[in-house]
Amino acid sequence: MGICWGSPANNPSTTSASDHLSAATTGTSRTTSNTTTATTSYGSGSISQFSESSGGDVYPNGQILPSANLRIFTFAELKAATKNFRVDTVLGEGGFGKVFKGWLEEKATPKNGSGTVVAVKKLNSESLQGFEEWQSEINFLGRLSHPNLVKLLGYCWEENELLLVYEFMQKGSLENHLFGRGSAVQPLPWDIRLKIAIGAARGLAFLHTSEKVIYRDFKASNILLDGSYNAKISDFGLAKLAPSASRSHVTTRVMGTFGYAAPEYVATGHLYVKSDVYGFGVVLVEMLTALRALDQNRPSGQHNLVDWVKPYLQDGRKLKSIMDSRLEGKYPSKSAFRIAQLALKCLALEPKHRPSMKEVLENLERIQATNDRPVESRHRSNRNVAPHHVSRPLRPRSH
Repeated sequence: MGICWGSPANNPSTTSASDHLSAATTGTSRTTSNTTTATTSYGSGSISQFSESSGGDVYPNGQILPSANLRIFTFAELKAATKNFRVDTVLGEGGFGKVFKGWLEEKATPKNGSGTVVAVKKLNSESLQGFEEWQSEINFLGRLSHPNLVKLLGYCWEENELLLVYEFMQKGSLENHLFGRGSAVQPLPWDIRLKIAIGAARGLAFLHTSEKVIYRDFKASNILLDGSYNAKISDFGLAKLAPSASRSHVTTRVMGTFGYAAPEYVATGHLYVKSDVYGFGVVLVEMLTALRALDQNRPSGQHNLVDWVKPYLQDGRKLKSIMDSRLEGKYPSKSAFRIAQLALKCLALEPKHRPSMKEVLENLERIQATNDRPVESRHRSNRNVAPHHVSRPLRPRSH
């Protein structure tokens, strides 16, 4: 979850509740039955035709359900699934509370040991974000279905206990892969970084073009990765519906995460659809450099990543000096520079000068399509002369 701008900069764990969504959660119920499902009404009752497409998935381009059809879990079920919320099952922690790894047994075949691995988010009793953001997750993820949005499976509401149950993402967050250190964390190869950027762009483009949702907290820690490094956007606690066609923005309490929030939002509280595009630009720069958006431990003048590196993004030779050294130069320099140029467009000071996420996605897909071709063609004529110098396409490293 994001942090309120009123929070001290050196205490990112301090949180504040977001304002209520314009579409309230109705029909959400408490229960003690593990077979109950909840129907959550939200907006109009029609299914968006935006999703109709052919492919491997039923709805590879996403779909909008007329109502949320989520499983309602009992607290006892989730307590058992996480071994009483044992410390060694903790996957992470945010403003809402801790996220635990759980195992849901299939009751029909308990002897076979079959079940499902899940992620269980449990509200911290001291959290200031609480109920409104729990509602927001159900409102949005309960109805919005897309390959690049994390799947919400259900929830629990018993007494003062609020929990959310999601699909488990095997590779964790992009944040951990970019900034984690130690032998357990391997640097992401270039082609995997590009794949992740495209996946996240697809998810954000779907939100902007289907239900007109402003995500409001786009950052590396909210991009989760499955076993094949497919990116999925998570954590919809701060999401808001975009303004109507007659309005350019919504005015709201300023919330989000330092270093990622768009300048117009920070200055005025005016939230535009393209405020999300700015956050995407910040993440693109993080993926190029493996440096955090905000880091007080860096030298003076380098605390804010965007302010520091903007001049480097404009020059291909300067760009090389800030690229992630763990890539060891194994990336196509032209593609890296094109992404740097795209990031600069996303980081434009005025929202109207930023591209839409649809345009961002199209640009990234074009870069991916030509990612290795120039390298291949340059070396093809030299293969008979010096085959040991041939460049090979990068392959994902095993993690």
